[in-house]
Amino acid sequence: MITRSRPAGITAAAVAVGIAAVLTGCGSQGQEGTTSSSFASAGVAPTAQHSHLGEVQREGRIQVCTTGDYRPYTYKDPKSGEWSGIDVDMARSLGKSLGAEVEFVQTSWANVVTDMDVSCDIAVGGISYTTDRAQKAAFSDTTSPDGKTPVVRCGEEEKYDTVAEINKPSVKVVTPLGGTNEKFADKNFPDAQVTKYKDNNTIFDQIVDGAADVMVTDASETRWVAHTHPELCSVHPDKPFDHFDKGYLLPQGDTVWEEYVDNWLDIASQDGTKAAAEEKWYG
Repeated sequence: MITRSRPAGITAAAVAVGIAAVLTGCGSQGQEGTTSSSFASAGVAPTAQHSHLGEVQREGRIQVCTTGDYRPYTYKDPKSGEWSGIDVDMARSLGKSLGAEVEFVQTSWANVVTDMDVSCDIAVGGISYTTDRAQKAAFSDTTSPDGKTPVVRCGEEEKYDTVAEINKPSVKVVTPLGGTNEKFADKNFPDAQVTKYKDNNTIFDQIVDGAADVMVTDASETRWVAHTHPELCSVHPDKPFDHFDKGYLLPQGDTVWEEYVDNWLDIASQDGTKAAAEEKWYG
C-alpha cells in the first residue's frame, strides 16, 4: 500500500479559479506572459497544486479506498482479484475524467476513514453519511438516498417487518462487523440473538441456510440481494426504518478536490454514466 501525504487545504475563494483552470488545462500567467508555476507545464492549475486534484494530475494516478465486500457498490472477487460494482465503475469514470489510472486500495468498514486519510484520494462503496465519519472526513454530494430495512427468506416478510418483531429472543439476526449495520443492530435489537459476521461476501448465505432469520441493511443492498438471490426478499425497501444519504469520503479541508468531485458527479448523474453503472446490478 502506498501512503499519500495529505495536501494542505485550499481556501474556498480559490476554488472557482482553480477548477476552471484545471478543466481547461491552463495555468495562470505572470505579468510577462510566462507561467507563474512549474505545475502549469503538467496541466495543473496553481490553485490546485497543493490539492489532491493536483497530485492526481501530476502522478496520473488516483488511489481509491473501498472495502470490496458490499455489492452492489463494490466487490473484489477473491479468486480473480477483479473489482466490480456501481462505485467501482464510478471511480473509473472519475479517473477517466482526469486522465488518471485508478488504483483500488482494499480497506475495511472499521478502518475506511483512517485508510482514506492516509493512503487514498477518495473512498467509495456505498458509504453512508454519519456524524462520526463527518468529524474526520468530508463527504461528496449525495450519490443516493437510503435507509435500513430487513432482508429475509421469501414468504417470511410479515414476520420481520417491524423493529419490534425482530427484537425478540427467538429471532436470529446476523450483521456485519464495523459499519452502520452493526450499530443499528446494537441499538435496536438488544433482545434478539445477534451474530456479528466477519465475511460480508457470504453473510446472506446465513439466512438462506437457516443460521439466521434476518439481516437489516441498506435498502439498496436488499434490492440487489432480491435481484440475485431468489430465496431472499427485501422487506418494504421503499419505506425503510430510517433515512440517510450515501456519498464518497474525501479528505477534510481540500475544497478544490471536493469541488472537482462534486462537479464530475453532477455530470455523471446527468449524462447516463451513473445510470449505466446501476443498471448492471439492479436490472
